[in-house]
Amino acid sequence: MNRSVEYLLRRLGFYSLAAMVAITLNFMIPRMMPGDPAQIMFARFKGEMSPAVITAMRETFGLTNDPMWQQYLTYLKHLFSGDLGISISNFPKPVISIIATGLTWSIFLAGSALIISFILGTSLGALAAWRRGGILDSIMPPLLALLGAFPYFWMAMLVLFVFGFGLGWFPLWHAYPDGTSPGFNSPFILGALYHAALPAATMVIASLGGWMLAMRNTMIGILGSDYITYARARGLTSRRVLIRYAARNALLPNITGFGMALGFVLGGALLTEIIFSYPGQGYLLIQAVRAQDYPLMQGLFLTITLAVLGANWFVDIVTLLLDPRTRR
Repeated sequence: MNRSVEYLLRRLGFYSLAAMVAITLNFMIPRMMPGDPAQIMFARFKGEMSPAVITAMRETFGLTNDPMWQQYLTYLKHLFSGDLGISISNFPKPVISIIATGLTWSIFLAGSALIISFILGTSLGALAAWRRGGILDSIMPPLLALLGAFPYFWMAMLVLFVFGFGLGWFPLWHAYPDGTSPGFNSPFILGALYHAALPAATMVIASLGGWMLAMRNTMIGILGSDYITYARARGLTSRRVLIRYAARNALLPNITGFGMALGFVLGGALLTEIIFSYPGQGYLLIQAVRAQDYPLMQGLFLTITLAVLGANWFVDIVTLLLDPRTRR
């Protein structure tokens, strides 16, 4: 078997094992906590539910009197069929449909901001290192480091207050304008972009400095390597040396960081979504915690965990393609 394929399969086996551990913990932890969803619903209705209804509710939430191993097998059967249970705070709406809605907005907002900040930050870092001591290298790193040093929630609230509340240039909350119907139509698409502009810009500004400084520092070390000197001595163009030899190798540590960040995108940008009342995964999570919605919390935690594991395996594949040394 090809060594690269063997390596990827071995890593996939490791991530699959980690996923099963996460699934098992996701099953056990709510059952180890005091109370259960049926009691929460009972309290919400102020004791007006009959014992038969409470029993039916417990079975609906998968809390039966069956042995634990049998409950676990039932849980796995429902999980692999795409059934994550019923939400308490949005009863009787399925958890999977709630997560799907929040996931769409989180990928749109946090995913777009991550891709923009990664591409822009790594490009600026590579150029700053290539033209070390120039205007870009002298101004951008300290400026971005200063912006990144501010507490993110403070900067987000400041931006929202100035450009949303004060100047009125951007909306203060939600993901699309009232009165528009979600779908592939111009008013909805333009409205969604308009609503995402301010929170996405805040996320880009906050993370841009980290990507740029990481790329710049790695590039400076690589530019002093013997193979870069040899490439220049062969008479290769500066553009080819920069892109093909220097930037490609300097990009590897950032690719790893990008994969980790990509996994957490599915968890939503918690502070951003809370401050801007953006209906993504992070906003759903804080709402689920406040409402003690255990099924929804379980679904969100599991989604985030599996996303991080999947992103790590994606990073392994990309690293294998970019770095020939890993193929050996």
